[in-house]
Amino acid sequence: MGRSDVPGAAARALPTPEYLATRLGELAKRGNIPGASVAVRMGDETVAAATGVLDTETGYPATTESIFQVGSITKVWTATLIMQLVDEGVLDLDAPVRTFLPDFKLLDDAATASVTVRQLLCHTAGFEGDLFEDFGPGDDAVAGLVGHLADHGGRLFAPGEMFSYCNSGYVALGRIVEVLTGQTWEATLRERITVPLGLTRVATGAAEAILHRVAIGHVEGPDGTSVKAPVWQLPRSNAPAGSTLATTATDLVAFAAAHVARGLLPDGTRLLSEASALAMREPQVDVPDIGAVGTAWGLGWNLFDWAGGPVIGHDGGTLGQAAILRVAPESGVSIAILTNGGALGVMYELVREVLASTAGVAMPEPAVPPVDPPVVDARFFVGRYASQVLAMDVVESERGFELTLRTLGTAAKMAGETIRTTELVARDARTLIAVEAKGGQHDQYAFVGDGDRARFVHMTRALPRMAVGEPAAASGAERGDVDSCSGGAR
Repeated sequence: MGRSDVPGAAARALPTPEYLATRLGELAKRGNIPGASVAVRMGDETVAAATGVLDTETGYPATTESIFQVGSITKVWTATLIMQLVDEGVLDLDAPVRTFLPDFKLLDDAATASVTVRQLLCHTAGFEGDLFEDFGPGDDAVAGLVGHLADHGGRLFAPGEMFSYCNSGYVALGRIVEVLTGQTWEATLRERITVPLGLTRVATGAAEAILHRVAIGHVEGPDGTSVKAPVWQLPRSNAPAGSTLATTATDLVAFAAAHVARGLLPDGTRLLSEASALAMREPQVDVPDIGAVGTAWGLGWNLFDWAGGPVIGHDGGTLGQAAILRVAPESGVSIAILTNGGALGVMYELVREVLASTAGVAMPEPAVPPVDPPVVDARFFVGRYASQVLAMDVVESERGFELTLRTLGTAAKMAGETIRTTELVARDARTLIAVEAKGGQHDQYAFVGDGDRARFVHMTRALPRMAVGEPAAASGAERGDVDSCSGGAR
């Protein structure tokens, strides 16, 4: 199978290992990715390949048996555990979280009482989602982060109002798993997913990962080259959201195959009921049109409405490692790509080729800035938007707009304060797009609101507009009261 065979291919066949290895190597070089692994599964057959090295210092080669961190793809595993508890009749998705976690508390009392398990699953709970405080390596780490929400779980919007990606919500889901099973999230994952699926290369922390051929994360150094990330994993407190789980691309598509089979395993037992497996793919909330994040979110899965689809999936990123999982359930096809640094975005090209040739799915080409940007009302976009962990300033520029993004809080403490300035132009009356591509993709920002000024800017996270002169640290996002922010109602 050659590259020219992919578009419009009539035959539905797995790509060859040689093709995968060649394309993976080409794209890794383009994206400055030290090492990568890919697996493609169709039915019961899997083809895999790897390229590069696991560690730029040692030069240890990446293989198809190497494990990489999968980041937020972990959320689909956590959602699977939650749906197993639904199958067992001990959990109701539409019950308030406090039904199962009596001590659950946010800064906003009304939200505390009303947030449901379903809203956590589909990222509509409306509270601060990027809290990565370290509560140590012990078995109480997840409980520690959930307790931390009482003082730091600031309200972004009313529960159920919109989508905003929320890591902290998945930590709360992991805590529900711990309380209802009486054991840690890691032990439950092993007992209920890893063992039934027969997965042999799964690690839920550094102590397990060291037993495998394990990828080391890499970040961009001062001279633009890849250097080792300062730590191998993020705190255990965020494990259910994706801070620790590592596996191979082959084991990842084996997990996906159980969802393709609607929860049925090869030995006739079930990972999930058919009803729960299908429910996870049902749209729960629309997602702003900003590119690779799809069109809607289900119960754990990101949903993509592509020609020849549907497609479900998730991306993942930790400090220095990143991953892609895409699944075409109707064709029984899944592809996983795992990387240890560089620009993940270049790998979507391989996803596009494989889905076209194996599943007949046409993944859209990435958006690019219009040659002649439309005329828009700049007042709608310009302003400061912030949460506890991100602050964004949008101003007019000679070419269009300039956006300055600054990390705050724990994220800034962990990886160092990041200040990034991006030149933008209007894609349409409600969306700005970066002039320059980053990792093969042009970042996009959707602005939400029906008045003459946007109420939120959306870049998977919804950041509320701040009142003029209001600093991020004193924002409604932290006080649990975004109603005082300027801008019209959504």
